[in-house]
Amino acid sequence: MSPGRAQEANVTDRTDVVVVGAGPVGLAAACALWHRGVRARLLEAQLTPQRGSRAVQLHAPTLRVFRELGILAEAEKRGLRIHANEYHLAGGRTLRIELGVDNEPLMLPQEDTCDLLERRLEQLGGRVERGVTVTEVRTHDDQVTVDAEGPAGAARIEADWVIAADGVRSPIREQLGIGFTGTPVPVDFLIAEGRVEGRPADDAVHYFLGLAGSVVFASLPAGRVRVSGAVSPDHPLTEGGVQRLLDERGPGGLRVASLDRVNGFHSQERIAERLREGRVLLAGDAAHTHSPIGGQGLNLGIQDVHNLAWKLAGVIDGRFAPGLLDSYDTERRQAAGQIVHNTHRFLRVFTLPPAAAQVRNTAWSALESLGLLRRWFAPLLAGWRVRYATEGPAGRGLPRPGTRSPHWTAAPLPDDRYRLVTFGGRSLRLRGVAFAALRPALVRHAHVGRGGPGFVLLRPDGYVAASGTTPAHWAHAERLVAASAADPDPSRGAGTTAPLLWRNTL
Repeated sequence: MSPGRAQEANVTDRTDVVVVGAGPVGLAAACALWHRGVRARLLEAQLTPQRGSRAVQLHAPTLRVFRELGILAEAEKRGLRIHANEYHLAGGRTLRIELGVDNEPLMLPQEDTCDLLERRLEQLGGRVERGVTVTEVRTHDDQVTVDAEGPAGAARIEADWVIAADGVRSPIREQLGIGFTGTPVPVDFLIAEGRVEGRPADDAVHYFLGLAGSVVFASLPAGRVRVSGAVSPDHPLTEGGVQRLLDERGPGGLRVASLDRVNGFHSQERIAERLREGRVLLAGDAAHTHSPIGGQGLNLGIQDVHNLAWKLAGVIDGRFAPGLLDSYDTERRQAAGQIVHNTHRFLRVFTLPPAAAQVRNTAWSALESLGLLRRWFAPLLAGWRVRYATEGPAGRGLPRPGTRSPHWTAAPLPDDRYRLVTFGGRSLRLRGVAFAALRPALVRHAHVGRGGPGFVLLRPDGYVAASGTTPAHWAHAERLVAASAADPDPSRGAGTTAPLLWRNTL
């Protein structure tokens, strides 16, 4: 790679997609598109990659995306797996919650995440064009025109689509007149990274829930740690200020040895009023922002990409109807709303006054004794409970449409088709074969002999599109697939038989 070299935005080339912003979301978008054979130009105003940890916690759904992009193994080599959350309550009691394989995050500094994504982008045939500032975006019925300024001067690029991943202050969002609705978070935050002596176990994120306030302590690769918490506006952003935070809210015995960084910042809770304006789509911080509690921000942006890439690639290659992209706006605004709501609640729980904090800690112990912290809170924190509001029936005892299918998935194939899984006897298998044969370019089929009878129709991103047992359920699934198809002739395209299912081990 040559991260310091500015690249000129070539006027003469037309491309499928222009991605603006080479942060983790923009890089992931470009990788996901090239991975699907879509030409994507990635423009970045800065001449060099941004350094620093910033986002460090990659939740399990994000790791699933990294597996699909082919970078999970390298991410795990560089990162640190977290196996548990430990909640340290005032009075000395500690609740250790083993997360289970489906909920375990990976601690990896953002600069490493970006480096892995950029290397993968280059392997796929793309690159980051640095030193290129987008000055104007104009969307037309059949294309988007992007004006940019690079080291070689002005350039104009024509593309079918634009993904704006240009940050929380998104110039493209502002230019298009898209509102960014919400309010400031009424709390100041401190984040520090470095080395701390006497630190607790590296395999857990530690939440010290004291009566005087809370502090979160998380280990990073190479023996470093991150300390974070809500503080008063006048709290010193110094080594002494971090030590004071640990002394007042920690367990005792923690001593700051050295710090690489100490930052204070304010946060906002905002969601763009729409994520699609013609042929321009917003993603990541350009689309939403929220409290840092729970480490959701980067993960939410990666899931934007995961939702969008298969739809956009399918529209570009002519399999899916352009109207399918309207669901990106609807679904990802719903997801952002759920995350903003959850992080707001987390913030309130972790910033209670002393009397209420005592009640919280008692309630936390009760939740742990009932097993709810592991069964309910851990998947919520991991992001598995994000769901989309969908219409249509669901079969009794089967996954509901709009929810994730976190435990079972079809083995990945080099296409983006719906995955129909049938359960039960021979008649269900034959029904599934016939269903997939109607639109082989859009659906592939796998059968599981046990269980049932019934079916689950999974989208390419792993969300449940439909499920059921009755003829009405089957008819709804057929209408759903037909509505997403670009070609009115259902017989076009060649189908394949999907491999058997396998257990997800993230």
